[in-house]
Amino acid sequence: MSSIQLNIVDPDLAGSASQAAVALANEKVASGIAAKDATLWGPDAEAEAAIRLNWVDLHRTSRPLVPQIAELRAKLNANGVNRVVLAGMGGSSLAPEVICQTAGVPLVVLDTTDAGQVEDALAGDLAATVLVVSSKSGSTVETDSHYRIFNEHFVAAGLDPAEHIVVVTDPGSPLHGRAEDSGLTVINADPKVGGRYSALTAFGLVPSGLAGANIGQLLDDAADASAVLSQDSADNPGLLLGAALSARHAAGAEKVVLADTGSGIDGFGDWAEQLIAESTGKHGTGLLPIVVEGPNAPGFVDAGPDATTTALGTDPEGARITTAGPLGGLFLLWEYATVVAGRLIGINPFDQPDVEAAKTAARALLDAAADSAEENPPTFTDGTIEVYADWLPADTERSALGAVRALLAAAPELGYLSIQAYLDRLADASAAVLRPELARLGGLQTTFGWGPRFLHSTGQYHKGGHQNGVYLQLTGTVPADVAVPDRPYTLAVLQHAQALGDAGVLRERGRPVLRLHLTDRVAGLAQLAGAITEVTRRGKA
Repeated sequence: MSSIQLNIVDPDLAGSASQAAVALANEKVASGIAAKDATLWGPDAEAEAAIRLNWVDLHRTSRPLVPQIAELRAKLNANGVNRVVLAGMGGSSLAPEVICQTAGVPLVVLDTTDAGQVEDALAGDLAATVLVVSSKSGSTVETDSHYRIFNEHFVAAGLDPAEHIVVVTDPGSPLHGRAEDSGLTVINADPKVGGRYSALTAFGLVPSGLAGANIGQLLDDAADASAVLSQDSADNPGLLLGAALSARHAAGAEKVVLADTGSGIDGFGDWAEQLIAESTGKHGTGLLPIVVEGPNAPGFVDAGPDATTTALGTDPEGARITTAGPLGGLFLLWEYATVVAGRLIGINPFDQPDVEAAKTAARALLDAAADSAEENPPTFTDGTIEVYADWLPADTERSALGAVRALLAAAPELGYLSIQAYLDRLADASAAVLRPELARLGGLQTTFGWGPRFLHSTGQYHKGGHQNGVYLQLTGTVPADVAVPDRPYTLAVLQHAQALGDAGVLRERGRPVLRLHLTDRVAGLAQLAGAITEVTRRGKA
């Protein structure tokens, strides 16, 4: 018996979802998903779906990984290697992060191109470190950079990289061959599982298991959930949740506001954010997840008609939907619900047609020597903040706050604000306070993402979903850069190219982008947060 729980609190929504679930059960959608029926999302999606449905039985097919990972962990620990650093982006990092945070076991996650954050990871005890290099494609530029940097540092410290690097990738990828040639341990993932559905593949289990999480229990909980989610029943929580999200979308609520309310799971919203946004945000439609600080946070407590408030844990006041249960079961519940919502909305939940655009733009800037690619000076400078926005109205107050207000004013009714911080999410963690403050200031649903991490998550939605967003980029001066061995760029150059490349793609789609460059990160963040907080406390926008 599964312990996953779904409560659709809103009675009208419960009725709509129940009616849709009856139809889905009659159409045998749940059993079709479990049987890997690639025709469920229409002929245009069939080819992609045919090679992306192996996530449905990972609770069974990933079971042999459990003893294999345990054996590898014991071998590493016997050699004094017990610090796990994960280099991975998107699905390769988000699931291991929530698994390890929930289990209370340490895992250093590198899903950044910020030189300071990478230097911090390098400052740990390298002799006790195993670097898990995770990349489905085997060519992820951020992960490749981390691999090269750590490999060089291991060698410089007199350590054998083969004893300190474990690679997780799809069979036959460029990384696979390179790693085997270097004598590294390679664990292949199932190539018929997309990155955002890969929580229970080697991408989720290897780093988590090496860090000490109970990955066998994750698979047990997923197996229990699968027994319920694969049933063609109107009570199936996967059908009901997917139907509820789709019904709200049809009513104009394309945002899904996620708040933890005592779930016991640390960081689930960040994992679900990628799953939902990248699966549904395409062809001008889809669902945008908004991860907030709690049920009393702006965006949840004051949600408008464009948002579906969803609690992870208990039922707080104002929640329309609540889910709860063990992590392994919730992974599967939300995966089922997402593909069901995709069927009802009418999109292919397995492709990501707009993700490559930002990567292509960043590569072009790197090829053109991105360290000198920005030819134009700032629009103006306010203290420690350089303001870049050539679209600002002539009467804009020449301050960082004035520029932010202009950006908010450019949002359409019931649009959203995306804050994108290309900074160090450890040293510059205070940037996250801007999400609730700007949500109060602008009255918009507001997301916050660390760059380039969000490019592998909500980045697809920004370009492919509902085109009603405005975008605030935060970049900062890099005090000490890090070279990428055998590459013509440094981390700072790569980070800069990623920010400018994504901004360029958004502008091509007619969306306003404001970039605030902090010439002093600490002072700049304090200046910006102070100005915004002062206004919101006075209750004036």
